[in-house]
Amino acid sequence: MKQFREDNIGRAVAAIVFSVLALSFGDAVIKSFSIAFSIWQLFVVRSIFAGAFLIALLKLRQPGVSLLPVAVRWTALRSFLLALSLASFYSALPHVHLAVAATLYYTIPLFIALFSALFTRDPVGPRSWFAITLGFAGIVVIVRPEAGEFNAYALVPMAAAVFYALAAVLTRTKCRGEKPLVLALSVNAAFIAVGVAASLLVMAFNPLASMPSGDAFLLGGWAPLAAKEWLVMGVLAAAVTIGWIFAAVAYQSGPSPVVAAFDYSYIIFSALWGLVFFAEIPGLPTLAGMAMIVGGGVLITRR
Repeated sequence: MKQFREDNIGRAVAAIVFSVLALSFGDAVIKSFSIAFSIWQLFVVRSIFAGAFLIALLKLRQPGVSLLPVAVRWTALRSFLLALSLASFYSALPHVHLAVAATLYYTIPLFIALFSALFTRDPVGPRSWFAITLGFAGIVVIVRPEAGEFNAYALVPMAAAVFYALAAVLTRTKCRGEKPLVLALSVNAAFIAVGVAASLLVMAFNPLASMPSGDAFLLGGWAPLAAKEWLVMGVLAAAVTIGWIFAAVAYQSGPSPVVAAFDYSYIIFSALWGLVFFAEIPGLPTLAGMAMIVGGGVLITRR
């Protein structure tokens, strides 16, 4: 009972809600400015800002700590998977309603439960299998693969969820001894590496030259940044850093199932930003699918 007395549920809930508020706002800003710069430029510039802040915070809180992880290879693989996850999610934002992308991305708990059953032999009971089935039925309702309005880009946030779930399994099995701030710094290093590599490929092959109508956010090169764009990059770096830090505070302050349930408020905030910034109003089938996915995810987190 001592552990429960030490928990601060109010602080945990407030922290996770503030975390997803910041992260969802950052994603809305990315969707708004996806025509101003490429995703790879975003990766590099934002991660330099966020990485510098994390290094300063790490050295301030733990002056003698090493910036290198203990399990370098597993941490690198985890960071690369997370970079692929966000690259996939961000690339879908110009083409999918923000709330829909957020909901499909939040199938992460379903994939984590599935991969845990397959790779780590964690027990998955009947209620969890029901939750997984309910969540994937919600995906079918949203994507509507046989409907005339099928949007293949709606599948991309699901790929992002798969990459994230694999990274989560690695975190639990191979990276449990790493310091959270070191893991966060490693992810930013992966973002920079992926962003630089992709930028060099775009520069070398210039895919938009042969596909003028191609996706400039994904296939375009770097654009000069005016004062407004630099301010946007600073806001994005602040949003993602605040989101990571307050998420850590939340999971350290309260029971994981409670925090994870409130983590789904990200979808509510995404729907709000989608309405405010883009006048996006999901239809009834989409709302029904979103409810099924959220219901399945909450059942999994309460397992």
